[in-house]
Amino acid sequence: MRRLFCRRRLVPLEDRGPLRVLFVITCMPVGGAETLLVELVRRMDRRRFRPELCCLKYLGPLGQVLAQEIPTFTGLLAHKYDLRVLPRLWHLMRRRQVDAVVTVGTGGDKMFWGRLAAWLAGVPVICSALHSTGLPDRVEWLNRQLAPLTDGFIAVARSHGQYLAEHEGCPPDRIYVIPNGVDTDRFRPMPKDPALAQELGLPSGAPVVGIVAALRPEKNHELFLAAARRVNQHRPETMFLVVGDGQRRAYLEQWAVDLGLADRVLFTGNRSDVPELLSLLDVFVLSSHMEANPLSILEAMASGKPAVATRVGSIPENLEEGKTGFLVPPGDAEALADRVLWLLDHPAEAAQMGRLARHHVLHHASIVQTVAGYENLLENLYQQKACGKRDWRTKRIPPLRPGEPLLR
Repeated sequence: MRRLFCRRRLVPLEDRGPLRVLFVITCMPVGGAETLLVELVRRMDRRRFRPELCCLKYLGPLGQVLAQEIPTFTGLLAHKYDLRVLPRLWHLMRRRQVDAVVTVGTGGDKMFWGRLAAWLAGVPVICSALHSTGLPDRVEWLNRQLAPLTDGFIAVARSHGQYLAEHEGCPPDRIYVIPNGVDTDRFRPMPKDPALAQELGLPSGAPVVGIVAALRPEKNHELFLAAARRVNQHRPETMFLVVGDGQRRAYLEQWAVDLGLADRVLFTGNRSDVPELLSLLDVFVLSSHMEANPLSILEAMASGKPAVATRVGSIPENLEEGKTGFLVPPGDAEALADRVLWLLDHPAEAAQMGRLARHHVLHHASIVQTVAGYENLLENLYQQKACGKRDWRTKRIPPLRPGEPLLR
């Protein structure tokens, strides 16, 4: 028992090598949080950090990608009630001499077992990165009980941080806002690719409206399709792209048929050439009824595309009404269609919105800023403990001032 709870003597950052950071997640399908994690891992300064990945159940597509680049561990959780996951994680963290654990995702097994095992293993820094807001992902009662063991809850936007404090039981003085960011070199304005348009079967010169989102209920593709029907009634030449995949694909494809849009809507599935697909769009749409800080709209904005999105989550923090796009009430297909039609009918104004959208992302939502936020947070939390500024098992860390040093 004494060996189970023993704590390492912490060496200050200036006297040691890179911090070993273990990211704990259930699995790595193609999604916003998982894509962000790939970018984060790849860009962390290897002189200061040694990132590793633990997928509790299985790797998934993006986990397989990272397995080629960093130490990766999987298969620790056989089923929901597999209590053996705790000693497995404990042994992994002790064996790897982990300095910081970051659970990725809101609630669930990874957040509970990841933090509990980290505390038992004496991991100096324990954080949870929460990427969603509201149902179906919540911080359950059991996960809330581990708040005293947690050094930081990472929110993806200011409004998201406020939501975590007011609705998810996260202590306000342990919430740190690190806004999501995208690769502005990969996602940039580029000319339309005629060969790609031909491959997809897009008629030459046809307006194209698109959405990039996993086919999950909260993305509300039904609203996108309902708006598409209204747009099609006024601009029958318009084509619609649905980029993403999921279990609802067959249902949504049939929904498009029932709306009379079988030859107007193209479901592409998951694609690795999203920047090129965005180049084909005249208008980007996000129809979600729930969001935190979605990457897809940032990618579209970085690509110079005007957007029409529902006014949910932190979307209004990035999409400025009438300047970089339009915001509509969630569930309002008529308003969504009207804004899309306005942009199609005013190409010069739409192009200006796209330019301003990219300017916003460059200055406020770059992946460089996101990575710096994580690096600075983990180093600050570790250094405070290494320098003996507090008994980290019983006291809270004073919150960092807004923007310092999360974003330099």
